[in-house]
Amino acid sequence: MIFLSILHVEYLPPVLAMDSSKAGLLKELPIGIDETTEKDYASQSKLLKEFTSISSIDKAWVYKSESGIGSQAMFSMSQPNLLANKNRKYMLSSSISTDSNNNVNFQWAPFPVEMTGVSITVPSPSGSKLLVIRNPENESPTQFEIWSSSQLEKEFQVPQSTHGSVYAEGWFEGISWNSDESLIAYVAEVPSPCKPSFDYQGYKQCATKDKDCTSWKGQGDWEEEWGECYAGKRQPALFVINLSSGKVHAVKGIEKSLSVGQVVWAPPVEGIDQHLVFVGWSAEPRKLGIKYCYNRPCALYALKVPLYKSEAAETNLKSLEELTVVNLTQSISSAYFPRFSPDGKFLVFLSAKASVDSGAHSATDSLHRIDWPTDGKLNSSTKIFDVIPVVTCAEDGQFPGLYCSSFLSKPWLSDGCTMILSSYWHSCQVVLSVNVLSGEVSRISPADSGFSWNILELDGDNIIAVCSSPVDVPQIKYGFLVDKANNKAGWLWLNVSSPIFKCSEKVMSLLSHLQFGILQILVKDVSDSSTKGAAKPFEAIFVSSKVKDVPEPLIVVLHGGPHSVSLSSFSKSLAFLSSIGFSLLIINYRGSLGFGEEALQSLPGKIGTQDVNDVLTAIDHVIEKGLVDPSKITVLGGSHGGFLTTHLIGQAPNKFVAAAARNPVCSLSSMVGITDIPDWCYVESYGTNGKTIFTEAPSAEHLTHFYNKSPISHISKVKTPTMFLLGAQDLRVPVSNGLQYARALKERGVETKVILFPNDIHGIER
Repeated sequence: MIFLSILHVEYLPPVLAMDSSKAGLLKELPIGIDETTEKDYASQSKLLKEFTSISSIDKAWVYKSESGIGSQAMFSMSQPNLLANKNRKYMLSSSISTDSNNNVNFQWAPFPVEMTGVSITVPSPSGSKLLVIRNPENESPTQFEIWSSSQLEKEFQVPQSTHGSVYAEGWFEGISWNSDESLIAYVAEVPSPCKPSFDYQGYKQCATKDKDCTSWKGQGDWEEEWGECYAGKRQPALFVINLSSGKVHAVKGIEKSLSVGQVVWAPPVEGIDQHLVFVGWSAEPRKLGIKYCYNRPCALYALKVPLYKSEAAETNLKSLEELTVVNLTQSISSAYFPRFSPDGKFLVFLSAKASVDSGAHSATDSLHRIDWPTDGKLNSSTKIFDVIPVVTCAEDGQFPGLYCSSFLSKPWLSDGCTMILSSYWHSCQVVLSVNVLSGEVSRISPADSGFSWNILELDGDNIIAVCSSPVDVPQIKYGFLVDKANNKAGWLWLNVSSPIFKCSEKVMSLLSHLQFGILQILVKDVSDSSTKGAAKPFEAIFVSSKVKDVPEPLIVVLHGGPHSVSLSSFSKSLAFLSSIGFSLLIINYRGSLGFGEEALQSLPGKIGTQDVNDVLTAIDHVIEKGLVDPSKITVLGGSHGGFLTTHLIGQAPNKFVAAAARNPVCSLSSMVGITDIPDWCYVESYGTNGKTIFTEAPSAEHLTHFYNKSPISHISKVKTPTMFLLGAQDLRVPVSNGLQYARALKERGVETKVILFPNDIHGIER
């Protein structure tokens, strides 16, 4: 709706555009006073609400039924609650059965159950228990609940003097039941340190909390946080709770300079204490922003801990102090998402070493394996086996490399060596099977539709996934292996009838009139490409009406990063724009994920030129094909997409009739000193060499270079009406960056509008 208002300004009827008196009258009146426009806004906002109310599946779990016949599934879902300005979370269960003809049946519960106030839900390995965690508000304790199939069995209150909130999302999240379901390891914020307090007599000798600080507001030593999305989070640490006694133990022996996450219990070894395996990120020399930044060095660590089952183990604090941490991955710069094989003989992990080593915030992943000692004796010289190396440049149609944003908690088929995971393959998300012993990779989701597929959970050797497209709402699919005529196994995917993604008849009708395709865009000036991968075509997703007499107005959609990707999956906001009469050109310019490492690494050092030229090349491509009207092109993007948006309206000032930018990078020279990722400014502006010259004290030469790379250097040429959407709490691209550019536009008489979201951060997801 916000974007639409700026489009209405541009598309005034010709008679009003020429009649200065009437146009002046319209500008003096509030937007919406015109009866036709008001009706349009009312209709569009109602339609937007219908799109927004479509539910999303966040997680799923599957367990064998107690009868041994069929399975039980639980789906954790969310739905935006627009009036409350937050997501409503709920759980829906289903029974799964298959017959002799491989027909699958999901028997859904009649109603979902809302999970009010719940931060995390984690079923136990057997599926007989459910952990529910409710993080504290203000000074209240963290609440741990253990549910059985029929009732609440146990409830524990963990005071903030023990630890703060449990990490529920992102890098540091980690909750793991041990094998006999008596202990749970998890990651939580260390207790807030006591701070100095003063009253009229001076310093108070008793240490106090924030609320006790009165007239003198000294807050003690400053402690660095982990940047965007982690404001107020200083130190994620490991804890273990004994479900019999309710006692919580802080796991000792880990250096304070290490922030930890993604904890898992190692397979139990008879007669000895068990190991915890976790990921650790060093805070030295400083904590740079970590959200969306895979280029932060990290390693897998193992720590042998008591099982805390006896009073002696719980009270023997000396033994805790003597625990030693073993770095399992010293020879590689990045290791995360640890997963043990079902037999416990090896440990698989993902690595972003290509990102860490180059400095790009995200790059092509690699997959690795280490053998786990059956006697529990670990050492830091453990051999690391490469399962999937970084793919630099794939041949046409071949596996382009691994781009994996998450793993299932149990990603294994029954052979014990085949992982099922989701990855990006050009502009699509696909389901892959990976044999971690042979390294064989197979694309097992259909390759002929252009849809995107995301795995939800495994049901034995079968797969529950979701597939969607820009014009098709998500659909649950059930996949299983079948033998083809040539004796080569293949995957058959069945549709699953589900109440989860229901939407209104109007939404379905509008979507039925839309189509999409993935376009191959040839690179201009191939001779300028230094590598084979950089010279290969990039892609754009084009969404349009099936039936149109004349081309619809076009919105060019640009993703951020720049090293991320726009997928051919369903987006409620973009589907809404398509349904009200806009074509979309969603561009995956070179530097995007999913196209090989050479193509990705071609962009750092060339931002503001190569990416801008790729976008203009894609626009010219659809113009030449007669798909769009060149006089009705608009552009929008956020973060680096906002960087491109503001670059484009400066470098191609006659190309666009309107623009919208969310938290855009407009001036690197002013951003570098206040962002949580100053290293990003160096790497993307200078290339990989920027990693070595990065400094907290940029020279005048650096600042000049940043300015020349920035959209603000082209501001004198801008004439496109532009809207800015800015999150006031953004630590990644602080609000001053967008405001500076918007003020400069206004200073030059360019029609400008700024919408400020006072409580939002970089994503503006509220």
